[in-house]
Amino acid sequence: MKILAIEKELQPVDWKNETNTLIEEAKSVYKLMLSDFLREIYFTENKNAVLILECESKKIAEQILQKLPLIQKQIIGFELMELNPYTGLSRLMNEE
Repeated sequence: MKILAIEKELQPVDWKNETNTLIEEAKSVYKLMLSDFLREIYFTENKNAVLILECESKKIAEQILQKLPLIQKQIIGFELMELNPYTGLSRLMNEE
């Protein structure tokens, strides 16, 4: 199952004071990519992370993300959404 995770800051942060945390976060992200749970990662124009995860459920995705250093420090959280296949094209097959 594909899961979309959109990051949100939980509190104002002076990122200059979080250099070590950001390095640890990058290491954790790299490990998630190697494990095949994390398929894609982006930043929005507002610098919020957007992740595409592949796992069995939203609950598993949540458990995986809870291990990230920025979440453990309660700096960020994620809104999780299941991504389901688009079925709209099937409407074209029913046209007469």
